[in-house]
Amino acid sequence: MSNSILEGVDAEGDNTADSTAGNTADSTADNTADNTAKRADAPGTETMSMQQALNRALDEVLADNPKTVIFGEDCGRLGGVFRITDGLQAKHGPQRVFDTPLAESGILGMSVGLAMAGFHPIPEVQFDGFAYPAINQIVCQIARMNYRSRGTMPMPITLRVPSFGGIRAPEHHGESLEALFAHVPGLKVVSPSNPHEAYHLLKHAATRPDPVIFMEPKSRYWQKGEVDVSNAGTPEGAKVMREGRHLTLVAWGAMVTRCLQVAKLAAEDGIDIEVLDLRWLKPIDAEALASSVRKTRRAVVVHEAPLTSGLGAEVAQLITQSCFDTLKAPVERVTGFDVPYPSGDLEDEYIPNIDRILFGIQRVLEYKRG
Repeated sequence: MSNSILEGVDAEGDNTADSTAGNTADSTADNTADNTAKRADAPGTETMSMQQALNRALDEVLADNPKTVIFGEDCGRLGGVFRITDGLQAKHGPQRVFDTPLAESGILGMSVGLAMAGFHPIPEVQFDGFAYPAINQIVCQIARMNYRSRGTMPMPITLRVPSFGGIRAPEHHGESLEALFAHVPGLKVVSPSNPHEAYHLLKHAATRPDPVIFMEPKSRYWQKGEVDVSNAGTPEGAKVMREGRHLTLVAWGAMVTRCLQVAKLAAEDGIDIEVLDLRWLKPIDAEALASSVRKTRRAVVVHEAPLTSGLGAEVAQLITQSCFDTLKAPVERVTGFDVPYPSGDLEDEYIPNIDRILFGIQRVLEYKRG
């Protein structure tokens, strides 16, 4: 980023960069960012990967609620292709953690019946793209049953969906379906960004009386970070992962870590960026968005899904609606492209990278009205 951009920000007065910008960046964690330095010495804090955090959360949910059942393709004896359910069948028994046929419509159809019978199903769709065959059950049954029954048949289903790209997988293994699910009335959608969030958000989702689509960023399964198992904080709404004054980066899932890396790089040029982890994609925390952007007066939304009709458009509208009178520039979106998700090395060009996000920031900072 050029010095001229920083000078333009300085001249505005409301977002003046000073000598604290670098200190702010230095004090911010790069990938977990969730005040892990503060939590490192706290009782109940452990270092674990996201895979381990999710596994522990499921183990504790099974122990706490005898009506919880976990199932899906290879979820039982194998422990799932990503080993999220590893060891759970041996510990809790094959009646509570079990394998299913390769039929997503059957997995979700069975979830409806179990929920009607008083259970709390936690089904897994093995990969994001495999959710398409179950859309009828998700949209027409799970999302509507509580409404259809006038509240007599709630659907406490937590659907785990390994989501997004970044693992060099073939077709149907790198989809970003958040906009599809968020558009369905009756569903809630959440995506964690680090092990701490994964542990607490999954435990919270598994206690909800509503169906929750739990979108796990599969490229972050092996990311390690500090997890304070005794302190969930606030499991609802968005969360500021890094304080800043010049611009807000809004992201979710794996893109939060990337945005934190970008913020650290931008700080070297004196640009102080706030990073907001949206976490809940339905409902969206409009108040947190407005609070952050009213302060920074600029916003860039980053997501892996295609640009057109992506969830970033809804986020941009909510920001514009609340902050129209204070925005210094239109809300920018840095996203995937309007093409099918590519296989192999091409995904590096598809997923928003550091350079693309920095260029998006530059466009917003350089924007001049008229």
